[in-house]
Amino acid sequence: MEKFRKLVSDKLFKVIGSEAKAMNTKAWVIGGFVRDFLIGRDSKDIDVVVLGDGIELAGRVAARLGPNVKVSVYKTYGTAMIHTPDETEIEFVGARRESYHTESRKPDVEPGNLEDDQNRRDFTVNALAISLNKEDAGNLLDPFGGLDDLNLKILRTPLDPDITFSDDPLRMMRAVRFAAQLDFHIHPDTFDAIARNIERLKIVSKERITDELNKILLSAKPSIGIDLMDQCGLLQIVLPEFVALKGAEYIDGRGHKDNYRHTLEVLDKTASVSNDLWLRWAALLHDIAKPVTKKFDQKTGWTFHGHEVVGSRMVTHIFKRLKLPLNDKMKFVEKLVALHLRPIALVEDGVTDSAIRRLLFDAGDDIDQLMTLCGADITSRNPAKIKRYRDNFEHVMNRIAEVEENDKLRNWQPPVSGDLIMKTFGIQPCKKVGDLKAIIRDAILDCRIDNTFADAVDLMLTEGARMGLTAKEDPFQYAE
Repeated sequence: MEKFRKLVSDKLFKVIGSEAKAMNTKAWVIGGFVRDFLIGRDSKDIDVVVLGDGIELAGRVAARLGPNVKVSVYKTYGTAMIHTPDETEIEFVGARRESYHTESRKPDVEPGNLEDDQNRRDFTVNALAISLNKEDAGNLLDPFGGLDDLNLKILRTPLDPDITFSDDPLRMMRAVRFAAQLDFHIHPDTFDAIARNIERLKIVSKERITDELNKILLSAKPSIGIDLMDQCGLLQIVLPEFVALKGAEYIDGRGHKDNYRHTLEVLDKTASVSNDLWLRWAALLHDIAKPVTKKFDQKTGWTFHGHEVVGSRMVTHIFKRLKLPLNDKMKFVEKLVALHLRPIALVEDGVTDSAIRRLLFDAGDDIDQLMTLCGADITSRNPAKIKRYRDNFEHVMNRIAEVEENDKLRNWQPPVSGDLIMKTFGIQPCKKVGDLKAIIRDAILDCRIDNTFADAVDLMLTEGARMGLTAKEDPFQYAE
């Protein structure tokens, strides 16, 4: 086809073909890059399969491309990666055949030919190869009907799907990920094989599973992938807490909404306005504790009291199990899960300056992401309810903007520090230091004193004396 010949006339591919010929071998561009090229999807990840030494070919190609091109060699895997200045990555690997053991997804590898290499690919659309060799440059090699599957938007394994998924169970997560990313359908035979082999996923490292899950969450409409994981049983293996959200229970004719469906709607709405992976995680987990906090009261009906607090604690457990980062990313998700009810609750409690101040203080720099999540959390099939919730939400947003403009409370810290308290009273770190800091902070947030050094120090001295502390130094000498 003309477009393939045009592709391989690109300088990069001409260099690869030329150097392969100089080595008296052959090379093909294969896999995801070919798939994406055919569907018009940008890609800077290129896989090149070589009949022979992929590492040697990578070195020769890099030398031809110039001094700014870097090569990373992975001798254990027999591969090499070229990194170009425009952030293109080209991986070179020798054609190989693979055989697997039941206890591991890591195969035994031996040299093979192009057919062997295409046989080991996960899906027909990823087994497409384009020749870079002079005698047939631009020819498409499609032994499994991948081009037809690409046109039909179907994901299907080249060989027996039960063997494919049993050999490398991570391919089941990849099937879901590609379906979500590319808006493809998983072929019924392939989908049924996933359902039959879900237990095999347990031999895959948590890191690799989570990497695929993150890619699903980063897709344009992540609910597609989460729903597919649920339908084939993978979700029960990976995130059973989320499966527990499913369904609506009724007692005396009173039911609650299906929190599974609600959460997927919140996730998609969040994804439509933000590419932040961790905000999407917060959307996914914001109601995760509803099943464990669910109660029925004859007067009030269904309640989920404290689900935001319990859910915030569950984030730590889930992140640890999935080998997600236990750092500020986890803290961010914990914070948003804990605070996701606060903005709308302000309407019921009264949108006072004090309440807004506390919200701004607790959310800090994450207030914008919190409000994005809260806006996405407004879902209902009742248009009147949606309008009321939206109006309330807009009111809170406006009040936040007003108070923030006046008080500059984002990432605010009280004007009196723990260090100043200890210097003033000549004490070491102890509970009284923390108590005094909290008293001063709360007095400012509740608008009982002004946010000034002088007012804060006066309150510190008064409350310190009430606690039996005596000033040893004049705190005003430390005024800036």
